[in-house]
Amino acid sequence: MNARTAEAAARIGRLRHRRAARFTGVCTVLALVALAALVLSLTVGDIEVPLTDVLAVLTGRGDAGTWFIVGELRLPRALLALLVGCCFGLSGAVFQALLRNPLASPDVIGVSSGASAGAVLSSMAFGLSGLAMSGAALAGALLAGTAIYLLAWRGGVSGGRFVLIGIGVGTGLISLRSYLMTRAEATEAANAFVWLTGSLNGRSWDQFWPLLGCALVLVPLTLAASRGLGALQLGDDAAGGLGARVEHSRLALLASATALVGVATAAAGPIGFVAFVSPPIARRLVPGQGAALVPSALTGAALVCLADFAAQHLLPHTQLPVGVVTSIVGAPYLLWLLARANRVGRGG
Repeated sequence: MNARTAEAAARIGRLRHRRAARFTGVCTVLALVALAALVLSLTVGDIEVPLTDVLAVLTGRGDAGTWFIVGELRLPRALLALLVGCCFGLSGAVFQALLRNPLASPDVIGVSSGASAGAVLSSMAFGLSGLAMSGAALAGALLAGTAIYLLAWRGGVSGGRFVLIGIGVGTGLISLRSYLMTRAEATEAANAFVWLTGSLNGRSWDQFWPLLGCALVLVPLTLAASRGLGALQLGDDAAGGLGARVEHSRLALLASATALVGVATAAAGPIGFVAFVSPPIARRLVPGQGAALVPSALTGAALVCLADFAAQHLLPHTQLPVGVVTSIVGAPYLLWLLARANRVGRGG
């Protein structure tokens, strides 16, 4: 009996080792893909910049002209793409794991709509811009998330009910946003429409530094709150039986993920489908790792940076909003997911 127990323990140990090695390897590869996308964004453009000149700029040895191209035009945009993708990917993983529903993504259930509605309202009704508009976007996301949570509460929160109510709240916020745009001047409405598509065009250090400061606070908080995520995925009764503080943990995770969506949307607009597709990609790469929060964040970072590179160079003499490219990737996945859910007779 002792020999069998020892053999079983050894097998479990080997399995854990293989999973840990795969997790580390996948995270390393995803980080390298994101780094490669960053390098491409810095070197390729209307003016080609050799990698050696890019390295010289990054180490403070470049000339003024190269610094302007790399350090002022390309670097903040590329770093912002990585950071925005990280925030969206991490938030999407939290929502989908916590609510146990692949449709529970912030851009599907109305949280992103709350952020965009807050930003548009502050800009067109009160003339705010810059950090003030970013704060309004964060407030809009938090208010939308709070409203969805309260409306979905029935002695607990069901993932399906949360998604359906979120879609309804998001639809109402989109209607409010559309009404505000119809009342705006043509130029303001056109600029708002580009931002609402999700765009990194014209982004600079002014958008990067506030997002970096928020991410340095929110990402560790989210990862710390995720310690109770495994128990919550078993259901409220099972989690409570294991000693988890169900509502406290759920609220902490939802608040952190919602705040991540708000600050990322404030910086680059509601870039669609990044939070939706990053977690399932990451979970396929590291099966058996639960929510796969870190791989989801790295997947989102690589996806947004690659999508922004494609948006800049897909068409000659035209820079598309990055949200157009991510929608091309995400929309077919959403249709496939809905068709699959209907075929097997479940709603997600």
